Amino acid sequence: MSVLRRQFLKLTLGAAALPSFAPFAAAEGYPERPIHLIIGFTPGAATDLIGRLFAQSAAPLLGQQFVVENKPGAGSSIAAQYVARAQNDGYTLFVPALSTLTNEIASPSTLDMSRDFAPVALLADGTFVLAVNPGLKVNSVSALIELAKAKPGQLLYGTVGAGSLPHLCAEMFAQRAGLKLTHVPYPGSPQVVTDLVAGRIAMTFNVASTLLGQLAAGELLALAVASKTRSGALPNVPTMAEAGMPDFVASLWIGLLAPAGTPRPVVEKLAAAAHKAMHAPDTVATLHKQAYEPLDAGPDQFAAFIKSETERWSEVARAAGQPG
Repeated sequence: MSVLRRQFLKLTLGAAALPSFAPFAAAEGYPERPIHLIIGFTPGAATDLIGRLFAQSAAPLLGQQFVVENKPGAGSSIAAQYVARAQNDGYTLFVPALSTLTNEIASPSTLDMSRDFAPVALLADGTFVLAVNPGLKVNSVSALIELAKAKPGQLLYGTVGAGSLPHLCAEMFAQRAGLKLTHVPYPGSPQVVTDLVAGRIAMTFNVASTLLGQLAAGELLALAVASKTRSGALPNVPTMAEAGMPDFVASLWIGLLAPAGTPRPVVEKLAAAAHKAMHAPDTVATLHKQAYEPLDAGPDQFAAFIKSETERWSEVARAAGQPG
């Protein structure tokens, strides 16, 4: 069972059971035209991969195609603002990730995930990895810490932007280990990976699905995963706790949001489609290959989870010197 799933079960303990996911007749006539799915990161990023997998699997269930649009920038805030201003009729949806929430926490703006959106469903969560360029000649977290202490401020780490989950993970790592690292923000994960492979940056915290190809080819080296247990996709890579950093846990959840005020029957129909789509055998097999697990959370459970995650990562942001 994934860390996120354990956290989620604790969160919902004593609450109402998950919805029956059988409201397909509740939004009669919806959808009557293609649905626009807005993703706040570049093609090939983790959120993009899961969003497109959802769109492909859910389209036959809803009887309409999804038009996937990438609107990267500002840690996905540009895409989020676009959807928040869209008509709340269920035809414009947003694929948020934990990075979207941490960006909102670290860079407060007029946008509020709890206020400006109608939670639909959690889709999946993925393993987070600490990876380095092999040219560093380190093969453990302790060796990386030793190198970083010997070269304060000289090791560059790449993320998808200030306030993103990779940024907060790296800052938490630096704080706990007593390091001074230099942050290099990028518009998306593919650019981070390109520069990490080329040696222009030294390290990154990133979702495993973005790095598996380079790790398998030996172009990058995984030092640890940030989950409580080892990943089935990377069974030989220790957890951060095993590497000497207890209680260092993070995973990238990805969900589905509609603009606030979207009719509840439409939200429930989308949630039902999301549940069926993400738990279809072919979809689950694809998720597992990318170090992801499907999640079970309808609108109310996702809303409660957003509140819980906001509280958790606000504490991390404050500890990392972000507004939080």
